[in-house]
Amino acid sequence: QVQLVESGGGSVQSGGSLRLSCGASGYTYSSYCIGWFRQAPGKEREEVVVIDSRGSTAYADSVKGRFTISQDKAKNTLYLQMNSLKPEDTAMYYCAADPRDTTDCPVYPWMYSYWGQGTQVTVSS
Repeated sequence: QVQLVESGGGSVQSGGSLRLSCGASGYTYSSYCIGWFRQAPGKEREEVVVIDSRGSTAYADSVKGRFTISQDKAKNTLYLQMNSLKPEDTAMYYCAADPRDTTDCPVYPWMYSYWGQGTQVTVSS
């Protein structure tokens, strides 16, 4: 059974930084897409950044240059380093994964099979 567990959320002031982690267990797929999505109150869930098993990434325009995704395959952990945070980054952040052999990971949430429970990020001005 695949489990994704996010951690690292919190409250920061505008311009601050946070590092999110997503621990994966029971995930034995060698080819996959995995990434971070977020959902603000009253808004649809949206892609933040996705990465495939070979390391190809796709960032949302709103976070390019500020957020960095990385993965430690030995620890089965995905990270999201978030710098220069803005109030509009406030949302619940989710880790999601899908077994998929591609270097063009989809950015649509409904194409991902496995989800974590989310971690809240709040940025105050």
